[in-house]
Amino acid sequence: MLEFEYSNTLKRLPEQFFAKLVKTTQALKKEGHDVINLGQGNPDLPTPNFIVEALQEASQHEAFHKYSPFQGYPFLKEAVANFYKSEYEVDVDPKTEVAILFGSKTGLVEISQCLLNPQEKVLVPDPGYPDYMSGIALADAEPIHMPLKKENQFLPDYQNISDEDLAEAKLMFLNYPNNPTAATATKDFFDQTIEVAQENHICVVHDFAYGAIGFENEKPQSFLQSEGAKDVGIEMYTLSKSFNMAGWRVAFAVGNPSVIKALELIQDHYYVSIFGAIQSAAKTALDQGHDAIVELNNTYQERRDAFLQQAEKIGWHGGTANGSFFVWMPTPTGYTSESFANLLLEKAHVVVAPGNGFGTSGEGYVRIGLLDEPERLREACDRIEKLSLF
Repeated sequence: MLEFEYSNTLKRLPEQFFAKLVKTTQALKKEGHDVINLGQGNPDLPTPNFIVEALQEASQHEAFHKYSPFQGYPFLKEAVANFYKSEYEVDVDPKTEVAILFGSKTGLVEISQCLLNPQEKVLVPDPGYPDYMSGIALADAEPIHMPLKKENQFLPDYQNISDEDLAEAKLMFLNYPNNPTAATATKDFFDQTIEVAQENHICVVHDFAYGAIGFENEKPQSFLQSEGAKDVGIEMYTLSKSFNMAGWRVAFAVGNPSVIKALELIQDHYYVSIFGAIQSAAKTALDQGHDAIVELNNTYQERRDAFLQQAEKIGWHGGTANGSFFVWMPTPTGYTSESFANLLLEKAHVVVAPGNGFGTSGEGYVRIGLLDEPERLREACDRIEKLSLF
C-alpha cells in the first residue's frame, strides 16, 4: 500500500499534548479502576430540555432539510444581536457584525488564516487554549507569547511586550474568563487593550467561551462592553459552555464588520453552514436561556466551593477560580506540572491537566475541571491527601 507524505502545512501543526493523558486514563478504566476525571474540558451535564425539544420540533421542517444559507439564517443572527443587547447592553448589527461558526474552536483556527500571512506576528496568551497555536501554524505565522502571571492576575502585561513586537503584530488572542487559569478580566483591562490595539493596528480576538460562567454574582465582562472594541476586533461566543451544547457545534463571532466578512468568506469555501434545525434551537437557547445560565452558574459555584474547601482542608492552597468551570492549582514543592499530574493519575486515579500543556508559563500549575458532582470533587481531594504531598 502506498504511503503519502503530509504537506508542510500539516507538519507544522503542534503535537496534541494531552493525547497521552487520554490514553493512560482510558487504559486505567479498562483495568477496572475508578478514575475521577478532572482533566477534561467537556461539559458533563445534558443540554436543557427546552433546547432539545426545540430541535426535535424544528427537525420536522422540510425547509431545514435543504442546504442552509451559506452565512447562516438571519433569524439566528438577530437572536445573537438581541442576546448581546439583553445580556451586555451592547448594540450589534445582525447583518454586518455577526458570523455564525461551527463551534468557536473552528473560528479560532480560521481567524489566523483569514488575517495572517506567513511569518507575520500574532500575540498569544501563555498559558492559553492550544488551538490558537493550531491556527497560527496553519497560517505559518509567528507567535509572540504573552506570559500570564499570578502577580498580574493572569492578565498580559503590555508594558513587557517590546515596541517592535507590538508594532509588527497583526493579531492578538485574549480569553476571559480564562482557560486554563480561571482568571477574569476587568473593563479597565479591556479599555487598555483597545488603546494598545488602536495604536498598533492590531486585531483583537476575544475568546468568550466561558462568558456565562462567573462567581459571587460577578458577571464576566464582555470585550464589546468597552468603547471602541468593535473598531479593533471581535468576540467569539459558543453555546457549548453556556448551554451544555458542546456536541451541537454552534457558536458565533460578533464585532468588527471587516473581520466578520473575512470569517464568512473563508467559511463560504469550507462549509454550507449549520443544519437549520440546530440554528433554530440555538435561537431558542439565546432567546429563552437566561434562567438556564443562572442555574448552570449555581451548579458550578457549588462544585467550585466544594473543591476549594476540601483542598484547603488537605493543605492545598493558592488556587484561582474566578470564572469558567476550571480551577488553576499550584503544584506542590518538588514537582513539575507533568510529574504531579502523572503521580495523581497513577497513585490516586485522579486526572488533572498539567499546566505546561497550555504553554511554558503554565509550568507549576495543574488545571482542575469542575465537571463532576461535589462529592466526587471532595473525594478527589481525599485521595490526593493520602499521598502526603502537602
